[in-house]
Amino acid sequence: MASLTGRVKALRTAAGRVALTPVLVRAGIFVGTLVGLLLAYPAEVVAGRAFGALVGVAVLPALAPRRFWPTFAALVTVAGWLIATDGYGRPIALWRLMAVAAALYLTHTLCALAAVLPYDAVVDPDLIVRWLTRAATVLLATSVVGVLLVELTRVGGGDTGRQAVTIAGLLIALGVTALLAWLLRRK
Repeated sequence: MASLTGRVKALRTAAGRVALTPVLVRAGIFVGTLVGLLLAYPAEVVAGRAFGALVGVAVLPALAPRRFWPTFAALVTVAGWLIATDGYGRPIALWRLMAVAAALYLTHTLCALAAVLPYDAVVDPDLIVRWLTRAATVLLATSVVGVLLVELTRVGGGDTGRQAVTIAGLLIALGVTALLAWLLRRK
């Protein structure tokens, strides 16, 4: 009984020390994951019994960002996208695809931030602003490149356009890999 009383006191002490910033970061993880899931799954699935399960999936990475749960939530989101496009025949809309990708990236980067923030951390607001600014920059650059590649597909027309986009995408991936390798060697 004394052990249980000690644990309750420790839990109460820990709950009293929780800071606002780590809680807000984890709330952002929950919202980002839930938005991604709701955009990925078809409305027929979300309106049914699955909504509670999707909320549960969105809560898991917010509670344990260092564990397997962020990866699990991303896989469930991708599965929802595949179910919607293949199983329900929903056409692929560029805005929806980019919004799901943005939600996945935002969830990923917020999980990385939350993984290093203890619950009682006092965080300078500039850190959060810089983190979110960097994430917004990555999302903007990715969106611009994605739209350019889609437009390149239309210019080429038919299978030629798809082949050109594939080659352009591979060249961009190669360039980013070379840049990262150069940055690693520079340090």
